[in-house]
Amino acid sequence: MSGTYDVAQICLNGHVITTMANGASARRQKFCETCGQQTTTACAKCNATIRGYYSVPGVISIGGEYDLPRFCYECGDPYPWTSSKLQAAHNLADELDDLSDAERNTLKKSFDELVHDSPNTEVAAVRVKKILAKAGTAGIGMFKSILVDVLSEAAKKSLGM
Repeated sequence: MSGTYDVAQICLNGHVITTMANGASARRQKFCETCGQQTTTACAKCNATIRGYYSVPGVISIGGEYDLPRFCYECGDPYPWTSSKLQAAHNLADELDDLSDAERNTLKKSFDELVHDSPNTEVAAVRVKKILAKAGTAGIGMFKSILVDVLSEAAKKSLGM
């Protein structure tokens, strides 16, 4: 059996408003009640709708977890929440006084690799662990809280999240 996707509405910071923007349009909001950011239902680059709830005719689904998409399935561009969380992680890396400029740049490049499921994901995770060990547990905790929603599953596993 094949099903169909409803449309998800997500704020620009990545808070899910609804995964059924068409099927339950009363749930739509112009702005996020959590952070006040504008909401969207489509990719800014190609205008493909953001996939939401997946339904199969004749099958009743109770509960189910929605995985916040990191990239557009149509054009591959990162969604705004992915880009802004990576930028926040880059900004935080710039604030770590215990790191050299080379370590900061390596850390930033590694963050970019952690959001993709690729052969380099685990290598990037090892680099991040080594460099963040210099920043202490507070630095590690801040990076995890910023990036947790946009890290690939392999990166989460490698980083123990």
